[in-house]
Amino acid sequence: MPSIFIVLFGLVGFGFGWFVYSNFIAGKIYRLDPEYVTPAHRFNDGIDYVPTNKYVLWGAHFTAVAGAAPIIGPAIAVYLGWVPALLWVTLGSIFFAGVHDMGALWASNRHGAKSIGALTTSVVGKRASALFMVIIFLLLVLVNAMFGTIIATDMVEYPSAVFPAWAAIPVAIAIGVLIRKKFNLLLISIVGVAILYFTIYVGSVMPLELPGDIFGLGPNGNWIILLFIYAGIASMLPVWLLLQPRDYINGAQLVLGLLILYTAVFITMPDVTAPAFNTNLAEGTPPIIPILFVTIACGALSGFHGIVSSGTSSKQLNNEKDARFVGYLGALGEGSLALITIVAVTGSLYAATGADWNAIYSGFGSGPGQTGFIDGGAQLISIGWGIPIAFAETMLAVMVVLFAGTTMDAGLRLQRYIIQEWGNIYSIKPLKNNYISTLIAIAACLALAFGVSAGDYPGDGGRLIWPVFGATNQILASMTLLIISIYLMRLGRPAKFVLMPMVFILFLALWASGWYLIEHFRTEQWPLVAIELLVMVTSIMVMLEAFSVISKIRKGESLNDKEDSDDEAAATSD
Repeated sequence: MPSIFIVLFGLVGFGFGWFVYSNFIAGKIYRLDPEYVTPAHRFNDGIDYVPTNKYVLWGAHFTAVAGAAPIIGPAIAVYLGWVPALLWVTLGSIFFAGVHDMGALWASNRHGAKSIGALTTSVVGKRASALFMVIIFLLLVLVNAMFGTIIATDMVEYPSAVFPAWAAIPVAIAIGVLIRKKFNLLLISIVGVAILYFTIYVGSVMPLELPGDIFGLGPNGNWIILLFIYAGIASMLPVWLLLQPRDYINGAQLVLGLLILYTAVFITMPDVTAPAFNTNLAEGTPPIIPILFVTIACGALSGFHGIVSSGTSSKQLNNEKDARFVGYLGALGEGSLALITIVAVTGSLYAATGADWNAIYSGFGSGPGQTGFIDGGAQLISIGWGIPIAFAETMLAVMVVLFAGTTMDAGLRLQRYIIQEWGNIYSIKPLKNNYISTLIAIAACLALAFGVSAGDYPGDGGRLIWPVFGATNQILASMTLLIISIYLMRLGRPAKFVLMPMVFILFLALWASGWYLIEHFRTEQWPLVAIELLVMVTSIMVMLEAFSVISKIRKGESLNDKEDSDDEAAATSD
């Protein structure tokens, strides 16, 4: 079957989601109010709270949430069959991810741009909030540790990506300064993207490697250390100087890359060589239900998005109506990346026959992952557009690195916020310090990045961390949907369009967590066992607290906790 039908199915579905379903949710359920004064205006400090053009914020939000996950997840999951992967990416983006991301952005906006964990205090209670923040922190450690290892792997395997990936930093800083000085945004964007694509050409003809074993940890381990040094510094700079413009210009570059990939599909019209439903699974392959729904997390639904929506994006929301554009369209953008990944790794340009594809995908989790996207996508671009294969590979390798890198930038900043919130809650003065809180966040990530190993080299545990990340991510997504649902109930609005996705994914995520917990216990991966146990126990405790509040709401009982002023203002305005 031609791959173009996969593309058309997904894009038509995304079109329905944007033009029909998101309008319904934004207007009838969340009731986005353009007159509401956002925290970005009320608390404007020029550092974290900065009213931002919706196109710039979308670019920053999109690249922060996307990461490498919507590439790796689908590239692994297609082993189970491309049809289940396609259905979950498409339907998940429309009915799960978009509702989740826009809802987290809206709820945070109505609570002073607090993180989803902190605003849980107002919606459910202090105990639930404290537990929720533990889950969020653990997910951020998983995300940053995993992406650090993934970027390091790509730097080693694709040295042509090194120069353009690091050159994006000074370009972003220059763009941040120019935007601050009110230069023409379109002109800045065109020039910035042109410079970045020129650096990709330079990288393709001038690959770079580290000059030596800097930290004595081998190439991958050295890159991991350097990446976290950079991410730590970046996380403490004002958002307008690096994080925001880096995410924005990367977003513009990556959107252009997606357009090139999609048009290449229409030009080349490759056939699908992978099985629609794989019935020839290797021994030990996990069950498709529930594993599919946690293997593809980002690209269909991701709890990490709720952290970004409520942690950084809500602090930059210029107008509440922009929450639909930034949140829902950001989710569809990530879905489009997952969709083209399915095409890249299942098409005949990557593997000429079904037999070849089976040799590449010899088992679940043993496939090429992001390298499959890079190699398969490069074939699409090279044949479709006549672009040299070296340039195409460099372009896609940089795409993966930049996606993952911008997620690390935002992830370290969000970890710092949580540590500082703990410092405020428990009156621990050192935790309130930017430098100390950042160092603690980095130490936790490095401990996991080097503490989980496949036994090959330092920092090789990314694939082992992936299943725990996926399950934890979906548990967090269900918790976020639960909090949004309770907030809607407290405002007297229908919550079923948020509750139904919550129940579905919560059941599957807990099931998958239990399955992986047994596997990791059997293989003695103790750091992962500890994280899984802690996440499962705390999430169940949050649920019990939340269901208690729901019961009181349904019975019409008064709630003991006092809502904060933002919550009261939200209820009054509605």
